[in-house]
Amino acid sequence: MLSIGIVGLPNVGKSTLFNALTKKGVPAENYPFCTIDPSVGIVPVPDDRLFKLSTMSKSEKTIPAVVEFVDIAGLVKGASEGAGLGNKFLSHIREVDAIIEVVRIFEDPNIIHVHAEVDPLFDIEVINFELAQGGIKKPTLYVLNTSEVAEKIKKDFISKLPSPYIEVDPIFGTGLDNLIKASYDLLNLITFFTTGKDESRAWTTVRGATAPIAGKSIHTDFRDKFIRAEVVAYDKLIEAGSFVKAKEKGWVRTEGKDYIVKDGDVIEFLI
Repeated sequence: MLSIGIVGLPNVGKSTLFNALTKKGVPAENYPFCTIDPSVGIVPVPDDRLFKLSTMSKSEKTIPAVVEFVDIAGLVKGASEGAGLGNKFLSHIREVDAIIEVVRIFEDPNIIHVHAEVDPLFDIEVINFELAQGGIKKPTLYVLNTSEVAEKIKKDFISKLPSPYIEVDPIFGTGLDNLIKASYDLLNLITFFTTGKDESRAWTTVRGATAPIAGKSIHTDFRDKFIRAEVVAYDKLIEAGSFVKAKEKGWVRTEGKDYIVKDGDVIEFLI
């Protein structure tokens, strides 16, 4: 499972965002390899396609694709030289696959800013400097904590951002689904599905993966003993109403080990 670290200066809303995301969490029993750690959240990727497949197949279980979010201790200036929890911070961030950088762009006299004033571009410079000093280069998505922010401040700031961004208000929970989807894209992931009476499930693989590599997400046998895959596009399967009817219409294709899996493929692996 790929993971995303949530980083930022103290008091920018990192933990509020983490808590809002993990309220959407999924039962750990479906993912037995997960670490049970209060700072790690397994969050489902919103995808209406999965529920339509589950309804079509009358599946007993419906299991979404997931992204792991890690709430990493607040970073301070000098972290790369060991300031604050610097060394711990950098070791944790080396374990994740991508970074969400939470940036505070709201004023609140009750929440002290670590540098005594709200200056989002300066905050980003501090964080990016410390990451660079620590030798960390990962995909980054900026998350703008917009709680009660003035529109003019927001527009001026957004025009100068160096990377993709998402606006989120973690207090009211707005923007969370967009953030999860954007995180998934940040990791260059796509979704394919398996469906049947027992379960319908969304699986994750890297964009450009061949069928055996995608199959490894389910079980290593599907990579090592791969013979062929029966593949149908999600929309065609829904239009047909069942795998059997999709086969009758000639919409189910037999693909070999060189087939590149596409987002939305519904696959039956044969070994």
